[in-house]
Amino acid sequence: MLIPPDPDVPVCSAKGCSAEAEWVLAWNNPKLHTPERRKTWLACEDHREYLSKFLGVRGFLRDVVRLEEWGG
Repeated sequence: MLIPPDPDVPVCSAKGCSAEAEWVLAWNNPKLHTPERRKTWLACEDHREYLSKFLGVRGFLRDVVRLEEWGG
């Protein structure tokens, strides 16, 4: 029997990952969003670098902070 994920536990945004998130990756697409707008992805330790590079190559990454420090 599958146990549904706890909605109060943040989960990594990487496709197929169900690990608990430890990082917030703040980003925006400058072609679509105003400069102050921040969208967020969550990342576990294993996917932080991969997701950061994915957003960084596109020029979208604005900040990476620990989840407990995020004031979003």
